[in-house]
Amino acid sequence: MTERIVLAYSGGLDTSVAIGWIGEATGAEVIAVAVDVGQGGEDLETVRQRALDCGAVEAYVADARDEFAEQYCMPTLKANGLYMDAYPLVSAISRPVIVRHLVAAARQFGASTVAHGCTGKGNDQVRFEVGIQTLGPDLKCIAPVRDLALTRDKAIEYAERNELPIVTTKKNPFSIDQNVWGRAVETGFLEDIWNGPTKDVYDYTDDPAFPPAPDVVTVTFEQGVPVALDGRSLSPLQVIEEMNRRAGAQGIGRVDIVEDASWAPGPRIYEAPGAMALMAAHRELENVTLEREQARFKKTVDQRWTELVYDGQWFSPLKKNLDVFVDETQKYVSGDIRMELHGGRTTVQGRRSDTGLYDFSLATYDEGDAFDQSSARGFIDIFGLSSKVATERDQRVQGGGSVDSLDDVAKLSNESAGA
Repeated sequence: MTERIVLAYSGGLDTSVAIGWIGEATGAEVIAVAVDVGQGGEDLETVRQRALDCGAVEAYVADARDEFAEQYCMPTLKANGLYMDAYPLVSAISRPVIVRHLVAAARQFGASTVAHGCTGKGNDQVRFEVGIQTLGPDLKCIAPVRDLALTRDKAIEYAERNELPIVTTKKNPFSIDQNVWGRAVETGFLEDIWNGPTKDVYDYTDDPAFPPAPDVVTVTFEQGVPVALDGRSLSPLQVIEEMNRRAGAQGIGRVDIVEDASWAPGPRIYEAPGAMALMAAHRELENVTLEREQARFKKTVDQRWTELVYDGQWFSPLKKNLDVFVDETQKYVSGDIRMELHGGRTTVQGRRSDTGLYDFSLATYDEGDAFDQSSARGFIDIFGLSSKVATERDQRVQGGGSVDSLDDVAKLSNESAGA
């Protein structure tokens, strides 16, 4: 039986050429797998037909937009997933959903190997192959660009020689990856980190320097998941798409970063208008619904969760464990956040939650104040007791006497810190 290889297929030059290239290099039949995660562009049937025209024996296409929004974007939102406090995991969270469909296709069509279009330098090859190894430990992985020396020049020459139905002459100066959660741009003149991005880099966002009138939106959450905008019930995918339009029109969600990627730091431009606006709303709702120590610890969990996902560990045991914690914290993250979108910024204007911890009668300084202020003295005495005892010990050991000056206070503080 002829060996079969499943190829992650985008419909572009490299993966279209890879169909024949893999066949010639390995003698295997190629099954092309295209997964729609909201990247836009051509419809799936057009992509499917191109794969067959380029020599694929089968073409598997999947509309995974709702799956991606519900099972990947929403967990990222609940974990406030921002790598380096900036990158909204645009590419990192799309790879595991693509991997699931690649492995499913390998099982369906009896393939022994999965191929992807990544180079030998970068994080995506890790995300694909670690995911494939985890979900299909028996499957092998190859990368034509990395393993079979498929360069762009060779790809163009091969496509023209074989009259493949793809455009081969136009070269975009950037490498672009996009989905409904956002858009990533790199290479070209951006590789000189002294260069700033030009207008042609952006597509999801308009220039924030020339915004339309302010747009006020109310986002309704249920257990950490946005379920409505301005009172209209929407699916997670619909929420993201509408926020992409509204926040994108205000130039919100532009990120220019030198990212500490696995191989070497690299410059990246990201656009994630919907993701960044929704995260701002979600964090604000957590501020009024999470208990203080719970919220503090969740920041640590959020960071570790984000690092695992960035590093391609979506299916790892630890990431699954952290999912349980994050989901538990979202039990009471329900309510409304009203915010203004304008000129590249999101500004929260109002918060409302029936499950929040805010109590007006405890917070107010006016009539109706229900807080017993006499409780404060006892709390302060106990809260500061350990520091007081330590200072008394320092005075006793160092010869007694009182602290008479600011210099003495500073000296004691430094000695205590170094102890």
